[in-house]
Amino acid sequence: MMTDLQIAKTVTLKPISEIANKLGIDTYQIETYGQYKAKIPLSYIDRNKANNSHLILVSAISPTPAGEGKTTISIGLSEALNQLHKKTTVVLREPSLGPVFGIKGGATGGGHAQVLPMEDINLHFTGDFSAIEKAHNLLAAIIDNNIQSKTVSLQLDPRTISWKRVVDLNDRALRRIIVGLGGTTSGVPRETGFDITAASEIMAILCLAENLTDLKKRLGNIFVGYTYDKQPIYARDLHAEGAMTVLLKDAIKPNLVQTIEGNPAIIHGGPFANIAQGTNSVIATLMGMSHSDYTVTEAGFGFDLGAEKFFDIKCQSANLKPKVVVLTATIRALKYHGGANLNDLTKPNLDALKNGLPNLEKHLENISKFKVPAVIAINKFATDSEEEISLIKAFAKQKNISVALADVWAKGGAGALDLAKEVINIIDTSTSQFEPLYQWNSPVIDKIETIATEIYGAEHVDYSLKAKANLRKISSLGLDNLPICIAKTQKSLSDNPKLLGRPKDFIITIREIEIAAGAGFLIPITGDIMRMPGLPAHPAAEHIDINENGDISGLF
Repeated sequence: MMTDLQIAKTVTLKPISEIANKLGIDTYQIETYGQYKAKIPLSYIDRNKANNSHLILVSAISPTPAGEGKTTISIGLSEALNQLHKKTTVVLREPSLGPVFGIKGGATGGGHAQVLPMEDINLHFTGDFSAIEKAHNLLAAIIDNNIQSKTVSLQLDPRTISWKRVVDLNDRALRRIIVGLGGTTSGVPRETGFDITAASEIMAILCLAENLTDLKKRLGNIFVGYTYDKQPIYARDLHAEGAMTVLLKDAIKPNLVQTIEGNPAIIHGGPFANIAQGTNSVIATLMGMSHSDYTVTEAGFGFDLGAEKFFDIKCQSANLKPKVVVLTATIRALKYHGGANLNDLTKPNLDALKNGLPNLEKHLENISKFKVPAVIAINKFATDSEEEISLIKAFAKQKNISVALADVWAKGGAGALDLAKEVINIIDTSTSQFEPLYQWNSPVIDKIETIATEIYGAEHVDYSLKAKANLRKISSLGLDNLPICIAKTQKSLSDNPKLLGRPKDFIITIREIEIAAGAGFLIPITGDIMRMPGLPAHPAAEHIDINENGDISGLF
């Protein structure tokens, strides 16, 4: 069987100018990065046209080691819609180098449903992550410089500073470090650490900003810490937002590439969904909607994480109204949720599949809470039996939910034609009455309880002493009206990664609540959420190589 990279190398890429022409964008206006990548000026966003585009969200059941394939389904669906003569753009997140060189691999789809050039996209791409990293670390340097200064010091209390540094690699040795060693000329010693770039608040800010002015305002709103006399300090108090915005002046522009079938793909931003909002930028989504009749986008991890945040944070912030949700499921993943061993998922097992269906059922119930119609996409694998496929179709019929088999890895857009027709039919015959789960001006505790009980299925929510203190701090800063972005394991609907399927009668424990005032949301943290992952025993990096001709191998 050919690898994703080998399949990608069989494709003759079109010049990026041809892809821009498909969108109706002047090729003299795009900013090219070689022959096959370009940035699109923000002036090409047209809100009136965007309002007439049909926005399709691709989500999934709770992730498993077997994989679900949201990106592959998103790309394949966009190809199929284009084959049906529906002008469509797929809008995705940018991959992080951490997973690329770690255990997950790239994030450009797979098989015959990929975005290209996959090597470039999975590596440095157009430098957006680097710019975010530099802007983040500039603020960190300014903070430590102000602590060190004897003339312009704001009297920041180092003990209250939570702003770390970032790097776009998995490096567990950097999780907790001491800076400022070396004497009085080298700074004030204090404990800090590194997060991975995708977990940076600046990544979240970039993906919610609608223009440069909004970006600069949000950067200025970053909460830094307190002075010794308990006064709050923001990035604007350090006069850092202007220089940070300068570093992001190109990164804010969305990136244009192409699918394996030569259709437009916009890829921009990459916040994690178990920490931040987990979706591509507002700017990228609006750009796609400005130039397409149909716009396909995705949200990270399961519906309980990325999609809930897509609806309650991104859609409320940018006034987006999605028309339909495509819920991706694989028979392998459902069997895993039903108790099957990871090594046995390729074997037919109707009992395990039946036991795993409650996870699918819960995610469908969650979609209905937002009053958006749904369709189940069965992401087909060669090992799926006809009996197993029939079981899911019977389940969908019982629930009165549309369902379609999608074989996009093997067949590309041709493998998603049935899914595309279901999506078109839903949009043409149903009316999405989208509404968020909660209102931003509700009390913080009520917003957290609503997500935990309604979406996760928790019995109730407990708060640690630290979380209760955080609630008081949030109130004192006047930030009660911010939306909620819960940091939770992606492996379970609960905050316990070992509870698979559809757990019940569990308690969600909030151990602390972080303030992301620049991004414009609060982050209640549950469980052990890792912002700087480590490498596995044998990272993917060990298998990646390049020869004397510059040909890359081992990238997936």
